[in-house]
Order: sequence, then C-alpha cells, then structure tokens
Amino acid sequence: MAAPSPAKSMGDPGITPLSPTHIQQDTDETPSGPSFTVVVAIDFGTTSSGYAYAFAKEPECIHTMRRWEGGDPGVSNQKTPTTILLTPDRKFHSFGYAARDFYHDLDPTESKQWLYYEKFKMKLHTTANLSIDTDLHAANGKRTKALDIFAYALAFFKEQALKELSDQAGSEFDNTDVRWVITVPAIWKMPAKQFMREAAYKANLVSRDNPEQLIIALEPEAASIYCRKLRLHQMVDLNTKTTVNGYNPTENVGAGMAQGDRYVVVDCGGGTVDLTVHQIRMPEGHLKELYKASGGPYGSIGIDYEFEKLLCKIFGQDFIDQFKIKRPAAWVDLMIAFESRKRAAAPERTNPLNINLPFSFIDYYKKFRGHSVEHALRKSNVDFVKWSSQGMLRMNPDAMNALFKSTIDHIIQHLTELFDRPEVTDIKFLFLVGGFAESPLLQRAVQDMLQGRSRIIIPHDVGLTILKGAVLFGLDPGVIKVRRSPLTYGVGVLNRWVDGKHPADKLLVKEGTRWCTDVFDTFIAADQSVALGETVKRSYTPARPTQQIIVIHVYCAEKEGVGFITDPGVRKCGTLRLDLSGTDPPPPAPGGGPTRREIQTHMQFGDTEIRAMAVDVATSRSVKASIDFLSQ
Repeated sequence: MAAPSPAKSMGDPGITPLSPTHIQQDTDETPSGPSFTVVVAIDFGTTSSGYAYAFAKEPECIHTMRRWEGGDPGVSNQKTPTTILLTPDRKFHSFGYAARDFYHDLDPTESKQWLYYEKFKMKLHTTANLSIDTDLHAANGKRTKALDIFAYALAFFKEQALKELSDQAGSEFDNTDVRWVITVPAIWKMPAKQFMREAAYKANLVSRDNPEQLIIALEPEAASIYCRKLRLHQMVDLNTKTTVNGYNPTENVGAGMAQGDRYVVVDCGGGTVDLTVHQIRMPEGHLKELYKASGGPYGSIGIDYEFEKLLCKIFGQDFIDQFKIKRPAAWVDLMIAFESRKRAAAPERTNPLNINLPFSFIDYYKKFRGHSVEHALRKSNVDFVKWSSQGMLRMNPDAMNALFKSTIDHIIQHLTELFDRPEVTDIKFLFLVGGFAESPLLQRAVQDMLQGRSRIIIPHDVGLTILKGAVLFGLDPGVIKVRRSPLTYGVGVLNRWVDGKHPADKLLVKEGTRWCTDVFDTFIAADQSVALGETVKRSYTPARPTQQIIVIHVYCAEKEGVGFITDPGVRKCGTLRLDLSGTDPPPPAPGGGPTRREIQTHMQFGDTEIRAMAVDVATSRSVKASIDFLSQ
C-alpha cells in the first residue's frame, strides 16, 4: 500500500513551498567559529580507538596519545582496543586494555555479572531504524542502551585527553578551549552520524548550545587530507615494494601531487571499508570529491566471524554459543590469540599457524560433549586444522587464507566496480589506509586487481593515518571544498494539477482548486556535487497564523530522479522542525484578514552533516530550525 499523502494526513497544503531556489554562496567564506587553542580528534574504531591532538599555533606538530599499558604481542599499541567494562550495577569501570585485562582476571562465576562490550560500533551501521533507544548486548547477553555505552567511551577519551593536555600545560586545561573531532565511516547514514553527536552531548564533550565545538569527520576524508601531505620517506610504494626513499625526503608523494591529480583512498578498518575519490585543486591544495563515498561492512572483523564459523563446524554451534555465554572471558582470550595469528597470515607463508586454545575451552568442551577437543578435530572433516600436542589448534596457511577470502573478495569487487565508473578514470594513486591495510593478503589482492593502473601507496603509520588526518581536518574544516551527496533528499509537496501530466490517484480538490499530492520536491540529488557553504532555500507557510511549530517530513532515496514520495525506494528519513514560538505573528493584513506568513529555510548539504537555518521573512528574525534523522 502507498504511504498516505502528507498533505491529506496533515489536512492542509500548509507546506507548499513558495520559492524553490537553489543558491550557491561564495564558497570561499567558511564560517569562522570561535577560536580554539587545541584540536583533539578521537578515532572511535570498531576494533581499536585512540586520540591525537595539535595546538592551533603549531598545526604541523601532531601528538598521538601517550602509550597505553598492556599491549598485545604483535600489535602496535598506539591505539587501545574498543572495549568497555561496566560493573554489575552498570556503572562505568574501564576502557581498552584495562577493561579487557580486568575482565579476563575475574573469576568465571563473577565475570558473568559484569558487562563487557567489544566491536559494538558496527551496531550503528547495521541497525536499520537506529534510535536513541537502540540496545547493545554485553558478552554475558545483558542489554544496555547503546547511547550510554558510546557516551561512556567518549567521556573516557575526554578525561584522558584533558589530563594529558593539563599535564603538558602544567595547569588545568579547560574543555572550552578544545575543538573536538570524532571520526565516522563515510558510508554511514545520517542517523548514525547524529547518534555520535548525541553521545558526545551526553558525555559532556560539548554542549547543545555550542554544537560547532564538535566536528564529525569522515574517516576516508581524514585519511585523504593526511595522505596528500605525505613525504616520500613516510610510506611504502607497493609497486616497487620498498620504502620510498627518494633523493629528497621532504618531497611529497611521487614528486608531489600536481593540480588536478585524482586519487582513491581505501580505508580498510575493523568494521567497514570506505572508498573515496578525490581530486586536488591547487594552489591551496583543496580537495574535491569526484564520486559519492561507497563501501560496505567488509572490515577485518569479517575474518573473525569466519574463524568462529570454522570453530562451530569443528566443535558444534551449540557448544560455541554456550561457551561464549558461560566462559565469556575465555572466549575473549581465544579471539585475542586468533588476532595475533591473523596478522601473521601472508600469501607466501608455508609454515602452519598455531592458535592457543584456553584451558577452560578444552575443559568445558570435555564436560559438554564427554570427549576431548582432540577427538573432535579428528572426527570433524576439517582436514586443514589439526591438534598439536602443545594444546594448540594448528592451521595450515591455506586454511587461514580461506578465512580472509570472502572479506577480501567483497573489497576487490567493490574496487573493481568503482574503477569501472566513468567518473573514476586516470587515478594516479591508490592509498591503502586503516588497520586492515597492513594485511599482506589484502595488499596482494589489490595489486593483482589494479595491474599497475595506479600506484598503491601505504603510509608507514597506517593505523594512525585517520587520526592524524582528523586533527588536520579540525584545524581547517574548509579544506574539502566540494562533496557528493550520498542520497537524494527532498519533501512531499502539493503542486497545481496539470491534466495529462499528473496521475489521477494523486488528485486532491480543495476549496475548488485542484492539487497534485505527494510530489517529491528535490533538495539535492544523489551524487550531485555540493560546494561547502552552498545552501538550498525553501519558503514554508504555517497552515494557521497562530501555528507555533511546523514539522515537515524529509524523504530520501538512493536513486536520482524521484517523482513522488510514494515511488519505490523512497523512504521517510527525518523531520525538519521550525519552531516559531519565539517570533510574533505578523500584523493583520489591510482589510482584517491574516497576513500570509513566510518562513525561509536554508539547508546546507556540503558538509559532513546536514544543517538547517530559518528566518521569518516579515521580521527578518531568525527562527529555530532543526533537522532530525534519528527515528524517535
């Protein structure tokens, strides 16, 4: 059934736009907000997180956070695992290595009461109707509000960063002097970005009264900003497979990015893979997006799921499900052991990879099944995983590589489709960034796919690329001048009826006038270029002179040409709310009737978040406007 017409359900053509105009402002003027002495960026990742900062007076000097206690073997610990531990009465206890180690050291009977969360960021990407009330499951199966968990994590980073800044300054550092930046995947939809902002308000990172103190940065954009400044000694060129040590170590990538150079950034993280296509515009080195961000949930945790599926095949799904709930800390241990072996996988590897099975796995399996782990391995028809006498799972390299296959295939398929697009030609460089970019298997697959068409560049500190780029973005948010809209956005309106043009089921007769309902008034189309600061202007009229609030439904679609809000693929995705309560209605018109009141709304689509402003035309007073994408 078609969605009811908003005009019919609202009973009034009160949202007829008076003047649809699309204006481009002078894009060189980016609003200069309050001045901050320092920018702190938080890279809130699926598997690991961290922060970095730079002072406005020394923008070239980016400090990454102090080293953390308790790293893993074979894993660099500039970032900490994205893990959170709450006490049995749901109070914040610890974050990162500290949370993991404390949880691990708890007695099994006790650990069942504690709430441990890991890899929870993906919930924001995979939840279809994300809201403030979305839940998360802890390792022991208990639920809590996702917003609380995200807020705890941000509050933890706020405390750590301010402490480090205060220690450096030798006196208490004031939060109002900080501009905060939080990174999110570019393929995230608006609700997920807004959710992050709500979590930041809840964590008191910034207040609602001062929203511009927080910037949401897109991960591959941040990486892009950092990569175009790379010096030759700071990266590996896969085409020559050597660290690029040119004659002049201060030279930029391949003797510098020239005017008009196009490059792709492939951000391979724990949860998602994000692809961005940028072109550099000289002389200032501003960036222009050439094709809307694409990608998907193809991060390295996909390999963890494949490993889990393999364990289920050998030991039975029923056992693994039980083990995870009954011995949650041991399960975490097993996945840590797998992580370090996962990092040792390489195309040419011939010797097997040994994965330590925790004692409680072996013990619990015997209780559960009545026979040994060794027996299960012999009985299962998984011939490439053996039992070693030291109490380890021994995987041959092909078995390990097979776990990577589906995730890497997804990434390569996506890259192939991207490079086949007409907008994506003459790509000079492909930057491989994010933690998963360190995988030799992924690097080889990308090389095989590109066949030398572009130079593949991997920054040295590949896991910190986004973090450092996010700091640079916070120092100069105007560096990306043109973006592409990921979706088509618009509202439903009434248009004057045109015989022969409009379908009969859309006819609405009101006071003798014939209207066509459900018309989709496009604000911006999918993949349309939008300059920073460019606004879409619409005028709306309250249905009654005394109306205090105008609520307008915003619709979106993946495709470009949308005719009606009832078209397939069009969905309601948000609301535009105009609050007129603080402004006086206009005086009556000559002759005693009410004056038609006009509220002019400006919407900005060229930034990482969509913004709205409004003004009462008669009085030139500003009207409170907000655009909300989180389903209530």
